[in-house]
Amino acid sequence: MKCVWIALCLAACSVAQDAKVTPLMTKDLTGIAGKEATMLTVEYPPGGSSAEHRHNAHTFVYVLEGSVVMQVKGGNEVTLGPGQTFYESPEDIHAVSRNASTTKPARFLVFFVKQKGAPATAPAK
Repeated sequence: MKCVWIALCLAACSVAQDAKVTPLMTKDLTGIAGKEATMLTVEYPPGGSSAEHRHNAHTFVYVLEGSVVMQVKGGNEVTLGPGQTFYESPEDIHAVSRNASTTKPARFLVFFVKQKGAPATAPAK
């Protein structure tokens, strides 16, 4: 299990270079063969962002503090504050993910549903 955490964190950190990524848990999904859920938090420093990437997963985002700007390729850019949510499908390219503030940090919870053992984050193709 420890290797999964390390691989997940390294994959997420390689895409979100300005971000602090904190893995919280990974759990097999009973009744859904070959699938697992992963939870982590991401903290962007003021002005922090990530490069364009994709999540080979159903991705649910919940903003905990600050505000973040999110966009999937072909969609509208949205600015989200605490308590607001964002979704990406496994086919989406995550075109924009950044802290909306240049003076305050932003932190959000991410919940992935993905193939067991597969990396949750990959560079966009």
